[in-house]
Amino acid sequence: MRTYNAKPGEVDRRWVIVDAADKPLGRIASQVAQILMGKNKPVYTPHVDVGDFVVVINAAKVKLTGNKLDGKLYHRHTGWVGGLVSKSAREMLEQKPDQVMRKAVKGMLPRSKLGTAMLDKLKVHAGVLPKHGYKAQKAEPLELIV
Repeated sequence: MRTYNAKPGEVDRRWVIVDAADKPLGRIASQVAQILMGKNKPVYTPHVDVGDFVVVINAAKVKLTGNKLDGKLYHRHTGWVGGLVSKSAREMLEQKPDQVMRKAVKGMLPRSKLGTAMLDKLKVHAGVLPKHGYKAQKAEPLELIV
């Protein structure tokens, strides 16, 4: 038997919708990262992007366990001297709930150009689906194991 290596032109991508309402952030993020990498497919190849597109809805209703709402901090730097800005998870969920999910998934993807390409396939919405609802892509809902 020969080892099969997927080629970029042969990849069959599908669109998946994941509802994050009342589910733990880390568990949703790890399963979404698996789908983006393509590890749920039998044709998984580490050096080729074989993953699917993922649409996460209700990101504002994600659940954080323990005291992570106030204890977990998100940092960014403005570029100026003394410009470190820190926000708690509670503040981030109020202001930019989609960024909380995006950062959690980004931390579970490879740190390379391939990981950046995988992250581009992630679409996060704070509430329900927009009006068009990804009908042209024939997105199908997926229940994740939590």
